[in-house]
Amino acid sequence: MKRFFDSLLIILSLPILIPLFILIALLVRVNLGSPVIFIQSRPGLNGRLFNLIKFRTMTYNINDVGVLRSDSERLTKFGKFLRLTSLDELPELWNVLNGTMSLVGPRPLLKEYLPLYSDLQLRRHNVNPGITGWAQINGRNAISWEDKFDFDLWYVDNQSFLLDIKILLLTVIRVITRDGVSAKGEATMSKFTGAKK
Repeated sequence: MKRFFDSLLIILSLPILIPLFILIALLVRVNLGSPVIFIQSRPGLNGRLFNLIKFRTMTYNINDVGVLRSDSERLTKFGKFLRLTSLDELPELWNVLNGTMSLVGPRPLLKEYLPLYSDLQLRRHNVNPGITGWAQINGRNAISWEDKFDFDLWYVDNQSFLLDIKILLLTVIRVITRDGVSAKGEATMSKFTGAKK
C-alpha cells in the first residue's frame, strides 16, 4: 500500500516535476558545473546499501594538499538555496520509484555511521528510509542526534497511512518556512560520533 501510494503521488505530480527537474539541473550545471547529480552509497532497509541520488550543492574545491575543503567552504549560495528549499532532494524520487526509499521514513544517513549506532538506534533501518520523516518536521538538522533518532524510532513504531499524509503536509510547511534546515552556525548537520552510553 505504501509503495503504491508513493508511486501514484509521484506519477500524478510528473507534469510539475519534470519541468522543475530540468530547470534545476540546468541551474546546477551553470552554477556548479558537472556532474549535476551527486550519488552516494547509503544504508537503507535492514542496513542494505543503495545509491542515493541528489542534485549537487557543493563545489569540489580542494586545499593545497589535495584534500576536500570543509562543507561550509564548498557550499555555495546557490547550494544553500537548494538545501533551504529541499530542491536538492528531488532526484531521490527515483529512489522512491525503484523501491530503495519511500516518501516518508527516517532519512538515510552516512554508511560510516552504521557501526556507531546502539542496538535501539539500528531499528531505524526496520523500514525504508524516506525523503522526509518525523524528525524532519520536528527540527530537521537543528535538533540533536539523540532527538533525531528518538523521532525516527517513534515513526518506526507508529507508522501509518494517515501519519504519512500528515508528515508530507507538514513538510511542505517546513520547506516554505525554511525551518530547522541546520543548527545555528552550522552549514550542514554535525557528524554523528556514536551513541551515548
